[in-house]
Amino acid sequence: MSVTPAASAYARLLDRIRAKQAGIGVIGLGYVGLPLAVEFARQGFRVTGFDVDEQKTRQINACRSYIPDVAPHDLEAVVASGALRATADMARLAEMDVVDIAVPTPLRKTRDPDLSYVVRAVEACAAALRPGQLIVLESTTYPGTTEEVVRPMLEAGGLRADVDFFLAFSPERVDPGNRQFTTRNIPKIVGGSGPASTEAAVALYEAAVERVVAVSSTRVAEMVKLLENTFRAVNIGLVNEIALMCHKMDINVWEVIEAARTKPFGFMPFYPGPGIGGHCIPIDPHYLSWKARQNGFECRFIELAGHINASMPAYVVERVAEALNTARRSINGSRIHVFGVAYKRDVGDVRESPALDVLDLLAKRGAVLSYSDPFVPELPHGGGVLRSIDPAAALAAAPDCSVICTDHSAFDYAAIVAAGGLVVDTRNALGAFRAPSIFRL
Repeated sequence: MSVTPAASAYARLLDRIRAKQAGIGVIGLGYVGLPLAVEFARQGFRVTGFDVDEQKTRQINACRSYIPDVAPHDLEAVVASGALRATADMARLAEMDVVDIAVPTPLRKTRDPDLSYVVRAVEACAAALRPGQLIVLESTTYPGTTEEVVRPMLEAGGLRADVDFFLAFSPERVDPGNRQFTTRNIPKIVGGSGPASTEAAVALYEAAVERVVAVSSTRVAEMVKLLENTFRAVNIGLVNEIALMCHKMDINVWEVIEAARTKPFGFMPFYPGPGIGGHCIPIDPHYLSWKARQNGFECRFIELAGHINASMPAYVVERVAEALNTARRSINGSRIHVFGVAYKRDVGDVRESPALDVLDLLAKRGAVLSYSDPFVPELPHGGGVLRSIDPAAALAAAPDCSVICTDHSAFDYAAIVAAGGLVVDTRNALGAFRAPSIFRL
């Protein structure tokens, strides 16, 4: 039987991937794309990073890492060897055997999915598409995006998915700041538009990731990521509600959780806080509930958890008011210092950070604000800019109240307590300390 050109192109693609001769392009050089590009380069591939932000491409080519999870020496090694280059020239996508799309998928103001970044990336891929290429979408999105949005755009030029070119979805699972689980050892979910696409994507990731898990379709792979993050959002919502309940009952919720986690089965600890933040957990449940509504299903449980999580910054502000009331002060006119504005410990990402909502609510009530965050040197706020100040200097200024929004490991918590001022601790960072001036969630 003669070999069709499409079959020949497919065999060539697999051979080049397995021999690590395939040229890999990564569109989007942020928290997901840059670590992925570096890992492919470390494993011996020739990688080109694509980003519309030329400042990022210049920094990469100059061996300067702007992502904490990418060590400068790792970036320098792959750039110096020629394994990784960055560019803003999307026309060079035509040179790639594989294109991996890792661009943001935020929400619109209406809380509906915003696929504009994905659409622009796919438009660039479509303009350069040639037979034998593998296109993989990693951006978190609703089930059906790959087949309903990406595939028609790529097929508009006449090439057929899973025949002439290959298409898959593989959800990113990045956890910024996590030193134990990285791009290399986090299992990779892969679902293709057909068997050939799945096989090609599995071969690609097996060359760089320790474990690859193939699923039956792109829709299953898309749903996997939404389940993972909705699971976290719902459980955080549950424990936040338990925290509100425990406050009413004068019970220490942190002690309750620590005791409950001693059960060796049937319980997984989650912890309350000032809200949820980051590029996934606050966003992904909205993608899921939006798609469910398109199919006539109402996600009441998921949306309730979202309402609870969204209410936590207001609750933190009420705790600040309660703390100040013990000193016969109001929020209006009080000097309030916030420790940590990033969305999680030891990262510099402020996307969807609940600390931003806390700052806004305090400002609306007339507070005089300042903050410390070793990872966020400045912060747009109220039409101006707040700049991080040294924590020791902040404590020396004796603020009327301090609020721990993000429990960075660099903060000296003993010094915060020793300063003797009012403290609202939203993360139990002062768990070992007991003082009438400490107010917990």
